[in-house]
Amino acid sequence: MSQTLGKTRLAYSRAWHFVDVGTDPRPLGRVATQIALTLMGKHKPIYEPSTDCGDYVVAVGCHDLHTTGKKRFQKKYYTHTTRPGSLKSMTMDRMFDKWGGGEVLRRAVRGMLPKNKLRDKRLARLKAFEGPDHPYEGNIIQQEKKSLIDTPVEPEATSTELPAS
Repeated sequence: MSQTLGKTRLAYSRAWHFVDVGTDPRPLGRVATQIALTLMGKHKPIYEPSTDCGDYVVAVGCHDLHTTGKKRFQKKYYTHTTRPGSLKSMTMDRMFDKWGGGEVLRRAVRGMLPKNKLRDKRLARLKAFEGPDHPYEGNIIQQEKKSLIDTPVEPEATSTELPAS
């Protein structure tokens, strides 16, 4: 038989996940790692590196991104136009002022995605917003008013007690 099990249209359907970055106590790198894994689809059992099976992520509250140490003032982002002498640098604080926290989060997630043809498509599914408002309210899957992207998976409780006879 040449059947492929589990590769149905339902398995490849994309879900929408919600992350409130402003109230999340984790620093920027930890949040960006979890977002990158969700964009790639590594949380799904049908994950393959060559297929694009990831989900959408809506990140709100990017103006309150939490960083550790002095990264806000010392980390630099570089751009170059390949012309001689066109190397420009910008600190994270300046980037917050110029383009907002959404661009800082987007660049952090971009660096954590694999460098291949799927990176731009995966990054396009990240929707970052500065405030709490966004136009994707109806699309987001929520479970008990919590985000699905940052809830740890708890093992099921198994009973080791013997039944009373």
